[in-house]
Amino acid sequence: MIFLKAITVPTLFKTLAELCENLKSTTKRNAMINLVASFILQLEVRETSAAVLMLIGRAFPKWDQRVLEVSWAALGTIIRKILNLSDEAYFQAFDKTGDAGEAIESLFREGKIRRQSTLFQNELTILEVHRSFNAIAGITGTGSRERKERLLETLFSSATPLEVKYIVKILIGEMRTGFHEGLMELTVSHAYRIPLKVVQRASMLAGDIGEVATLAKNKGEEGLQRLKLKVFRPLKPMLAQKIESITEALKEHGGKTALEHKIDGARVQIHKSRSIVKIFSRRLTDVTSSLPEIVELCQNEIEEAEVVLEGELVAVNKKGKPMPFQNLMRRFRRIHKINRIAEEIPIRLYLFDLLYINGKSLINQKYTKRRERLGKLAGSIPLTKNIIASDPDVAEEFYKQAIKEGHEGLMLKNLDSLYTPGVRGKKWLKMKKVLEPLDLVVIAAEYGYGRRHGWLSDYHLAAQDPDTNELLTVGKTFKGLTDAEIIEMTKRLKGLTVRREGNKVIVVPQIVVEVSYNEVQKSPKYSCGMALRFARITRIRYDKSVNEVDTIHKVREIYNNQFQRKSRAPQL
Repeated sequence: MIFLKAITVPTLFKTLAELCENLKSTTKRNAMINLVASFILQLEVRETSAAVLMLIGRAFPKWDQRVLEVSWAALGTIIRKILNLSDEAYFQAFDKTGDAGEAIESLFREGKIRRQSTLFQNELTILEVHRSFNAIAGITGTGSRERKERLLETLFSSATPLEVKYIVKILIGEMRTGFHEGLMELTVSHAYRIPLKVVQRASMLAGDIGEVATLAKNKGEEGLQRLKLKVFRPLKPMLAQKIESITEALKEHGGKTALEHKIDGARVQIHKSRSIVKIFSRRLTDVTSSLPEIVELCQNEIEEAEVVLEGELVAVNKKGKPMPFQNLMRRFRRIHKINRIAEEIPIRLYLFDLLYINGKSLINQKYTKRRERLGKLAGSIPLTKNIIASDPDVAEEFYKQAIKEGHEGLMLKNLDSLYTPGVRGKKWLKMKKVLEPLDLVVIAAEYGYGRRHGWLSDYHLAAQDPDTNELLTVGKTFKGLTDAEIIEMTKRLKGLTVRREGNKVIVVPQIVVEVSYNEVQKSPKYSCGMALRFARITRIRYDKSVNEVDTIHKVREIYNNQFQRKSRAPQL
């Protein structure tokens, strides 16, 4: 008897695009999970990772340092070229829909695409789109923009209008179907009948839900259980909830808590394996090349062969006092003339956690144990100042000391807390000295007048509505940025512009800013019913993505709390 090997058929990309359309029109969580579970069960092992990542709007895992680096302006150029469109016709499409993907789909449905005769004989598969993303990310050096544009032109010319829509959404990180990573973890658990906690642990350790889905398909629960923390693959940081008082923290933590100075710096994760040191930002971006003195410091002071540490970097002046956050961001973004700027803006590292040492993960050990071991291996590198307190007066004095030294406030950590990457719970709390600023995304900008003529200097700010996945405007501001920052912001916003409305440009929402304000007030001007009073940008959050902006629920909570204290104004 002759046995024939089964022939597998690669999954078409249009199947994934059609699924995304269904997800966008589905509001019930269980229905979304069932749709995606059915889809991933039918995938081949080799295409599972790529498909899972695409469904949540990514070309690559978060830990992967490759980037596509395709600007919105470049995409516009390619689309106009393929469809032979005028600028006017191109921007009119966005005026009709207000959504980048929808606009591009409509243009491709209506336009006449210049195709090669061989194209469309074979339909695009998920793996072919994935290979195109890999090729685009691998192009660097002189002429890279032109080569990327040629690759994209070929890809777009091979795709249906619906496929182009979702290729673009993945390219610009704007999937917005409502199906996020947390739902994908639930889906993997449901599809392969693996306990959710096992899936979540594996996702946390791997830093890649695509890899987890592939492993679940191939090896099942046993394969996920064998996953371990890997050096040079950064973990999502554990997050903290905001509190209003030390008394509240002591009550939450059973009458005793660990207090640490909350430094107004940049959180980093440091991975060391023998002489090799890599430093990752809060967004898991590799920033090693911008911080040579920190690399050298860790090489000299950390004697252990392999470690994963967490710390905070802060720019300091000659007296050792903290400098504004913007100074530190200049260091993070600098890749040339590092030695010169290192002299201009010295930085100091404070360590506060130890996650891994010589092959052993410590994330399931208590905070006090991790802190104790950290102190023994840090050498001359300072740790964040901390005390353990049960007396509110002692804790309050420590808080005042932090403010006096120029820090933001306090971190308050449960003594028994395990390290839970990517989770924001009450095991870690934070208390700041002022009304907590909001992280918002710029969705539009206006050109200024007088000295600011030619600069996009008035910014429309939005919070996310997690119920509808919309970005809702909560105000605008022209205050807070320096001339140099406005010039840089103008350049970035021009590259993200999807259409122009008189003096205003509508942009792809990618730039996150931290915004301070006097209060949240009721306002009929915006659909959310609220507006920030005297909004001012305090810093550009290069370390945050649009998925991390504050929610409209948080803005509403601030509104209700502030007026509750004043005993006036209706609740929203």
